[in-house]
Amino acid sequence: MKRPTISDVARRAGVTRAAVSFALNGQPGVSAATRVRIIAIATEMGFQPSSAARALSNGHADAFGLVIGRPAGTLGFEPFYMQFIAGIQAVLAPDHIALLLTLAEDQATQIAAYKAWWAQRRVDGVLVVDLEPNDQRIAVLEQLRLPAVVVGAPQASGSFPAVWSDDAATMGMVVRHLAELGHRRIARVSGISRYLHTQIRTEAFDEATLLAGLEAVVAEADFTSEHGAEATRALLQSARPPTAIVYDNDLMAVAGLTQARQMGLEVPADLSIVAWDDSALCELVHPPLTAMHRDIAGLGAEAARRLRNLAAGGQTGDFQAPLPVLTPRGSTAPPHDLELQPRGGATSPLRD
Repeated sequence: MKRPTISDVARRAGVTRAAVSFALNGQPGVSAATRVRIIAIATEMGFQPSSAARALSNGHADAFGLVIGRPAGTLGFEPFYMQFIAGIQAVLAPDHIALLLTLAEDQATQIAAYKAWWAQRRVDGVLVVDLEPNDQRIAVLEQLRLPAVVVGAPQASGSFPAVWSDDAATMGMVVRHLAELGHRRIARVSGISRYLHTQIRTEAFDEATLLAGLEAVVAEADFTSEHGAEATRALLQSARPPTAIVYDNDLMAVAGLTQARQMGLEVPADLSIVAWDDSALCELVHPPLTAMHRDIAGLGAEAARRLRNLAAGGQTGDFQAPLPVLTPRGSTAPPHDLELQPRGGATSPLRD
């Protein structure tokens, strides 16, 4: 069935298209009685102005944009973004503001999306995630004068407000927890190294383990379960396998748990595991995973609120989320008195 157009409404009401536009957009140019009649007819016909038409008439698209640099096949399994988007929607939906979501794995494609959205008046602002040092997107958005809120560390957000978590302090809490349990040889499976939050966590991990006098290694992965399992296997097959592993997201932590079991290890008797985001996945596996509990949906909601205010012409500053709370569960315990013996296979390409 053909969707009704503004011409269909005008023909049914016996008025011009301009009169329909005036009536539906609350503009002068038609009488009160005519306005009521046009709105009633449009409602009966199921007519809704397009976002482009609304943007041309009142300057607002009633939509925000979010570009995520993840492969389409993996995004649906990433608990962080599911919670983050849920938080955004909780703020935007009551105001009938849409979230325009797209995936683009490189910055050039992301920048092209921003430019197209802004030129076509499809969005009133954007949320920027997975910040990189000297991020090219920030300079382009500033040139476009496109309202934006950056979800990441404020030192790289340019002139835009930042909504961020203190990853360095969080990593320090994780390392102290494992050191207090008696672990002396720990590892971390990190996310993509070009991301600023990954670099901040890596630097904090190095500093905290050095301060505690621990042996430490980092294996880079890409937030997927496949790479999380591969990194775990390499770590556990190394000449000096760790007695504890910290993972940069929950998906990799669950994959690491499965990999350790396949190698004949018991968690936490032989290996302690710490996850990062404390999604529902952490309590659905056995043993349940120790994790850093943080309000990811609340982070998305705060970012959406600040972008909404910014797009409306208001002023807003940075927001630092409360520090996560370490939630110990069954995946962490003191290590065995005896060291783990090396397990066969090639040594891992780790950074000592």
